[in-house]
Amino acid sequence: MERLPLEVQTLHAELLERLAAYEAQRAIGHVAGTFVRKTIKGQEYYYFQHLEPGGLKRQIYLGRRDGALDAVARRYGESRRDTVTDEASIQRLCALLRAGGAMTTDAPSARVLHALADAGVFLLGGVLVGTHAYVAIGNLLGVRWSGAALGTQDVDVAASCELTVAMPNPDIDIPSLLESLEMGFLPVPGLDPNSPTTSFKVRGRGLRVDLVTPVRRHGQRTTPLRRFSAAAQAFPFLDLAMEAAVRAAAINGGGTSVSVPDPARFAFHKLILAGERPPTMHTKRDKDLLQAAQVLEVLLDERPGDIALALEAIEERGRGWTRRVVAGLSAMRSFAPEVSDRLTPSISR
Repeated sequence: MERLPLEVQTLHAELLERLAAYEAQRAIGHVAGTFVRKTIKGQEYYYFQHLEPGGLKRQIYLGRRDGALDAVARRYGESRRDTVTDEASIQRLCALLRAGGAMTTDAPSARVLHALADAGVFLLGGVLVGTHAYVAIGNLLGVRWSGAALGTQDVDVAASCELTVAMPNPDIDIPSLLESLEMGFLPVPGLDPNSPTTSFKVRGRGLRVDLVTPVRRHGQRTTPLRRFSAAAQAFPFLDLAMEAAVRAAAINGGGTSVSVPDPARFAFHKLILAGERPPTMHTKRDKDLLQAAQVLEVLLDERPGDIALALEAIEERGRGWTRRVVAGLSAMRSFAPEVSDRLTPSISR
C-alpha cells in the first residue's frame, strides 16, 4: 500500500462534507426533476417529472395551473440551481481525487451503488461490506491498497431485518430497482429451491449484488428484508461489522455517499471470516487476511484507539469470538508477521 498525499486526503474530507450536505438537502424534498406544463382541452396543468432510481421516468400530477403552483415551480427552479452547482462541485472534487491517486469504484458497480443510495438503502440501515467497502475505507484512511486484495465487482450490502430509525415510507424494492437499471440483472437461484433469492447477477459478467444479514438463530440461512422487498443470506459474526458504521464515499465520475463498517471492526470481521471459510475457498480466505492485515497496519500506526475499542466489543461477545480473532492473527502471520505479533499479546484469550 502507499500513502495518499496530504492534499488528496484533504480533498477527500471535503468530498465527504459536500456529499453529506447534498444528501441532507435531497432528503428534505429536493428531488432532481422539472415542472412540466401540459395543455388539455384548453386548460394548463402542472406535472412534476423526475427519474426514479435506475432511470425510470415518472410524472406526478400536481393540479391545474394557478398562481400558487407558478410560485412553487419558481422556488423549485431556484433551489435546483443551487443543487446543480453542488453536483458540479462534487464531480470536480472526484476528478481531482482520481488525478491525485485516490481509489475509485468501477463504473458498473458505481452505477449500482448510486441507484441504491438514491433509493435510500444506506439511509435505511444498509451497510456496504466486502471489497467495495475496503476501497472506500482505504480512502478514509488516506492510503491506496495493493491490487492483490482487490479485483471484484461483487456489491455486498448488509442489513438487519429490524429497522431502528423511524422513516417515512421506508419501503424500497431492490429487485425492481436493479431491473430498472437495464444492466441485465437476474436473480441467482439458491442451493435450496425452497429458499428465496438473495443474489442478483448480470449474465456473462462479474457484476453481482449480494444481500446479507447477521445470523439471529441457529440454522438460519435466509431472512426477509421487508423494507427492501428482498431476502438476505444470513452470515455469522456480521453484526460486528455492521455496528458503528461510518459515512464514506464511492468515487467514480461523481461521488456517492455510502455507509461502511468502522475500519477496525471491518478488519477483525475479516479475520474471523477467514477462519470460517471452507478449504475450497482458500483464495477468498487469503484475500480476507490480506485486507485485514493492511487495514490493521494503518490503524496500529495512526489510530490504535480504534483497535482498542473494537477489541473491547469483541471481548464482550465472549471467548469464542476472541479465540477466532487469535486464530485469524496466527493465519495472517504469513502475510504480515509484524502486525500479527503486535496485536496478539493485547487480546485476552
